[in-house]
Amino acid sequence: MEKQYQADQVENKISQLWQDKNCFQPTVSDKKPFVVTLPPPNLTGSLHAGHVMMVIEDIAARFNRMKHRPTLFLPGFDHASIAVEHLVTQQIIKEGKNKKELGREEFLKRAHQFAEKSRFYIKKQLRQLGFSVDWSREAYTMSPDYSKAVITAFKHLQRKGLIYQGEKIINWCPQCQTVISDLENEHREESGRLYYIKYGPITIATTRPETIFADSAVAIHPDNKKYQKLVGKKLPLPLTDRQIPVIKDEAVDPEFGTGALKITPAHDELDFQISQRHNLAVLTVVDRFGKLTDLASEFAGMKVLEGRRAVVKELKEKDLLIKTETISHSVGHCQRCGAVIEPQISEQWFVKAKPLAKRAIKAVRQGEIEIIPKHFEKVYFHWLENIHDWCISRQLWWGHKIPVDGVDDILDTWFSSSLWPIATLGWPKKTIDFKKFYPTTLRETGYDILFFWVAREIMMCLELTDKVPFKTVYLHGLVRDKNGKKFSKTKKIGFDPLEIVEENGADALRMALVYGNGAGNDIVLSKDKVRAQRNFTNKIWNATRFILMKKNAIASMTAPEPVDFKPNKDDQAIIEQLNKTITRVTNHLENYRLGLAAEEVYQFFWHQFCDIYIEQTKDRLYGEDKKAQAQAYQTLLRVLKQSLKLLHPFMPFVTEEIWSNQLNEKIPLTVSSWPSGSHPLF
Repeated sequence: MEKQYQADQVENKISQLWQDKNCFQPTVSDKKPFVVTLPPPNLTGSLHAGHVMMVIEDIAARFNRMKHRPTLFLPGFDHASIAVEHLVTQQIIKEGKNKKELGREEFLKRAHQFAEKSRFYIKKQLRQLGFSVDWSREAYTMSPDYSKAVITAFKHLQRKGLIYQGEKIINWCPQCQTVISDLENEHREESGRLYYIKYGPITIATTRPETIFADSAVAIHPDNKKYQKLVGKKLPLPLTDRQIPVIKDEAVDPEFGTGALKITPAHDELDFQISQRHNLAVLTVVDRFGKLTDLASEFAGMKVLEGRRAVVKELKEKDLLIKTETISHSVGHCQRCGAVIEPQISEQWFVKAKPLAKRAIKAVRQGEIEIIPKHFEKVYFHWLENIHDWCISRQLWWGHKIPVDGVDDILDTWFSSSLWPIATLGWPKKTIDFKKFYPTTLRETGYDILFFWVAREIMMCLELTDKVPFKTVYLHGLVRDKNGKKFSKTKKIGFDPLEIVEENGADALRMALVYGNGAGNDIVLSKDKVRAQRNFTNKIWNATRFILMKKNAIASMTAPEPVDFKPNKDDQAIIEQLNKTITRVTNHLENYRLGLAAEEVYQFFWHQFCDIYIEQTKDRLYGEDKKAQAQAYQTLLRVLKQSLKLLHPFMPFVTEEIWSNQLNEKIPLTVSSWPSGSHPLF
């Protein structure tokens, strides 16, 4: 063996070994299968280290495969409509062109090229990270078969009256020129101004004076005694010749500002809800390009911020502005382009979510689906119990076109990805894979997309198949840098995992991501933490090297007959400790306590096996007693082999290299048997 473990000389070779031996296609068996579909990475260039938390799925898949359960780890990719469209549009702009000049056909051609390039690189990343997926079943949300599934799902919901077209308030990006989802509307704390404005006898506090022209009412809480006498009366609307009514509504926060709220239904979700209850007019003063409309009179055509300044100046001149305050408030921004989001009333396509949500709630309450950690059940129930209809239309070119004649909009990416557990297995066709592997076993993903994806998968798959899509939902925490910032490819926070792999090896990164970390807990990932696990990789290698070096130095490798054999107390102790470790690690993995499992095997191998037991064997290994040498060597080898099996799901490359190429075992470690916790000494 080489003196140092050289990951760069091992990992490609081991990946090829697994491929040549066809290790990752599920075996045919009567046993209940273990099935996990890889959360489809967006085709936006590459993965970052945060995405590599999907290693949890690979650990679970490798463990179950070694338990000889038919195991399918199915890979695939999401076309990521708004993200890819934004990136391709930026490329075109850098070339001095624009999307409309290029034309839809040429733009889609460019988008396909971009997606394929990203797909190739991400596949490389997944292979280098050791993901034991079955590439023969690779799925893609824009493939012809997947598109048929999307159309079938849309038409099913439409026939049942669960899809409709209507006017509602949505998140509108004035730069991307499309509706965006709540997930893509990122709220940031920003410094702003609170303006106190006279509406006759009532003073209103608002952060958006430029929307005055679209006000339909002033609302107070029913318990507001100060303005109670004005309810039902009308007030002058500043800078206009209109008057608006005073109404009362329990949704008004009596603690905000003056306790009175200007109601602008077309530009605020809460205001829109209040307007629906009170049958108020819905007027638009900010258009789709973020400019004030003709309703704003002489301010028409101004951008929002310019208009705000001009309106405030006018209010001051007319003695209608009482005061201003500096505040910190949350402002929504487009995740892709960074533009401030404008709530807009727009005619879009929606899914009636409440009927679907009822079944999704029931599935978790009745235990058909388990959420880990359990406290996220409260979050899940709260969101579904208060769910609004789901806007599924987008004003983009890249994606699935809405299958209605004369409609140019495409479907929200979350609509197609909500079908992932079934479309990847062949639905709506009754394929062999669908019959054998659905429902799947595990959905593993970050807790931040519990609503946006997981809940929608549950809702859609229950509706379309009458079965839950998976039995367990495991929510991992977010990967953050040393400053506590979430890893984000869009914001360029974090690092390319392949850079870390090139420096430290894939095993070190994998172990660093799970060691000591529990479900739902955020993890701070630093390069130092990865280097620490690289040291552990070298420890495994060096321990093996020491053991194999002794093989040639020992004259007899044959154990004495049992009648002549007297167990050494040190050998007995390490075997007993090995058995306990196997039992604990197995139990942790069965119950998705991966961080604890990683800790157990790490502590056993480094401290009990290497630091204590190997040191204890040296007197016998270097002594003259051949039986004692053989006994020590065989115990060392037995513990090493069982340890490699325990380590394999976490650190597949170094363990497979030792097993297959240094110990020369015939069956690859990745498809060998998981160890039992009841080993005799010999």
